[in-house]
Amino acid sequence: MKHLTDAELAQLLDTPIFHQIGEVADHLGMECYVVGGYVRDLFLERPSKDIDCLVVGSGIQVAEELAKRLGRGAHISVFRNFGTAQVKYKGQEIEFVGARKESYSHDSRKPIVEDGTLDDDLDRRDFTINALAVCLNRERYGQLVDNFNGLMDLEDGIIATPLDPDITFSDDPLRMMRCIRFSTQLNFLIEEDTELALIRNAERIKIISQERIIDELNKIMLSPSPSIGFVEMSRSGLLPIIFPELAAMEGVEVRNGRAHKDNFYHTLEVLDNVCHHGGERATLWLRWAALLHDIGKPRSKKWENGVGWTFHNHNYIGQKMVPTIFRRMKLPTDERMAYVAKLVGLHMRPIAIADEEVTDSAVRRLLFEAGEDIEDLMILCEADITSRNQQKKQRFLDNFQLVRQKLADLQARDNYRTWQNPITGEEIMETFGLSPCKEIGILKQAVKDAIWDSIIPNDHEAAYEFMLNKAKEMGLTPSNVQRKSSGPDSPAEP
Repeated sequence: MKHLTDAELAQLLDTPIFHQIGEVADHLGMECYVVGGYVRDLFLERPSKDIDCLVVGSGIQVAEELAKRLGRGAHISVFRNFGTAQVKYKGQEIEFVGARKESYSHDSRKPIVEDGTLDDDLDRRDFTINALAVCLNRERYGQLVDNFNGLMDLEDGIIATPLDPDITFSDDPLRMMRCIRFSTQLNFLIEEDTELALIRNAERIKIISQERIIDELNKIMLSPSPSIGFVEMSRSGLLPIIFPELAAMEGVEVRNGRAHKDNFYHTLEVLDNVCHHGGERATLWLRWAALLHDIGKPRSKKWENGVGWTFHNHNYIGQKMVPTIFRRMKLPTDERMAYVAKLVGLHMRPIAIADEEVTDSAVRRLLFEAGEDIEDLMILCEADITSRNQQKKQRFLDNFQLVRQKLADLQARDNYRTWQNPITGEEIMETFGLSPCKEIGILKQAVKDAIWDSIIPNDHEAAYEFMLNKAKEMGLTPSNVQRKSSGPDSPAEP
């Protein structure tokens, strides 16, 4: 954190746009302040593009007058029902709102709003670090208003509410998610009374729309270390309400003196590994794949005598759970969901390959099924190696390098990333006079396996002859012995 005097704040705000806002407010005889996150981030030396301005009076009036003065290039949007306005100008977005005080009913987060003073408005802010204001009026330009020792909390790395946290969270339960989100993004501790209020008010989150919750959850996911937020959600009791499948992973069961690992904390370690080592590829959706990669373990967990705890097929069970989770949580149900489901389903494959002999056949199959997402899958799988046995961990990581080398070789040589089966279902039906049936799938799979296992080359001629021989074994007879070629005898590519 940087310590700034009022004079230094005035210097940081010494830009044409802030001076013009102050001049408009002076002209209209109103007090005007830049507030909230923009001020907080000045002290934290973080970039902040969006600007919130608080007007003791009509924020809309100040915005309209500012837009007039800025002229062409300024775009204003007015939301009279909310008493707010937004001015967009040269890549900046400036929100204007009039100072207000609020009161809430118990069953709604929509407040009853009245005009208020600067102090009234700062009282209703969510956290002390967001209740900072800097005056833009000429006579007090750069003067800081800090009614709740927000600077002290910034310096100490603490998230606390300006007033009673029970009232703050009960009035607007979304603030509980924001509390955890700021703690995660800034790596700040949640103050003890505020933490206890999270626990007491967790059930109130049920009145918040899923769209608002997922917006905060995605911001937590995009933080440098998302695990901080999920641990806080677990401690507060919010996690079982908003994400019961993930909460079900927490805990260790012991039988006959044998315990499995805590899959919740393992998952958080994998998620952080992806964020810390995935670089630009650690997108929101790769992070979701990391969070959900073992989501099927609670449903697949089983004790087997002589073996211990098993989680057979947890990857496939998890893959099937992804669409349900995405729909309920209001996440997109398009190609992004399909991407996450695919990585969840495949995440055990590179580990299985690396634990045995790394063969061309196994790597070809992996490359075909992962396609363009193979690098993301490898990042996820390397992040999944969290063993405390350093020798075992290094053996896996070394074998992963062999897998990567095989992948590179096969990509360069065979172009399997865009591979398609040279024998189509239509050709099988035409050759044997079949209607849609299971035998078609059996023949297509047999051809694919033969190519993957290097039994036949990757071309139509060899695939067609193999198909005929396999069909003969199955008792199928061609309806037309004259071969009907579907194309040139060259490697089948799309």
